Amino acid sequence: MRIISKFSEYHINIKIKLCALWSAVTSLYIYCDYFELYTPTKIEAMINGTTIFGAGDQTALLGLSSIMMVTSLMICLSVLLPAKVNRILNILVGFIMTVMLMFLAYSVGWYFYKMYAVVESILTMVIVWLAWKWPQESNA
Repeated sequence: MRIISKFSEYHINIKIKLCALWSAVTSLYIYCDYFELYTPTKIEAMINGTTIFGAGDQTALLGLSSIMMVTSLMICLSVLLPAKVNRILNILVGFIMTVMLMFLAYSVGWYFYKMYAVVESILTMVIVWLAWKWPQESNA
């Protein structure tokens, strides 16, 4: 007797897909920043209060934390915002993050950093593409 089983495939709402992608991107940012602590002089620079943009003053730290805050907020905003605003915001933020990540992929020397930047930029490009192709309601 042969048993044939089929696995059900469920339609996943676009908002959940975007939320999952932003969660992955944010996790990768955090892991990359963690592994960066193992590069020479990173801890020393932190102790001395310097960032990749110079002095680690309030302005620099505000700017750097804003990047993480935006991507972290995109996790919940992708689920909570209405479709029209959600679509525009995901396209805009996804595009900006993709450009920043591509710049990082080519400008930093550490291979692990390049790897993270490439994977993160692929994910943010998928975010832009999914938001661009946001399903339309049918009147049927």
